[in-house]
Amino acid sequence: MTALSKEQQTEFEAAAFRRLVAHLRERSDVQNIDMMNLAGFCRNCLSNWYREAAEAEGVAVTRDESREMVYGMPYEDWKKLHQNEASPVQKAAFELNKPHK
Repeated sequence: MTALSKEQQTEFEAAAFRRLVAHLRERSDVQNIDMMNLAGFCRNCLSNWYREAAEAEGVAVTRDESREMVYGMPYEDWKKLHQNEASPVQKAAFELNKPHK
């Protein structure tokens, strides 16, 4: 692999993150519970990681602010527009797959 400068690595990671967020905004048909069941993370996880990274650098970001950054709108609005009630099968899979703390 080509040696990257720290700046290049950061730029490429940021570009990949922006593309992931854009993709998730376009795919509002994909439910968070399905993402959790298949990949072990969802939009809320991504927003939490964003908030934690900001806070690690001393920048206060609220949960609502970080979620709006990921969802492209207030979380409550996104839920009303796109979130479906999880099926019993989805809920059971989530219980089997959820991370144990």
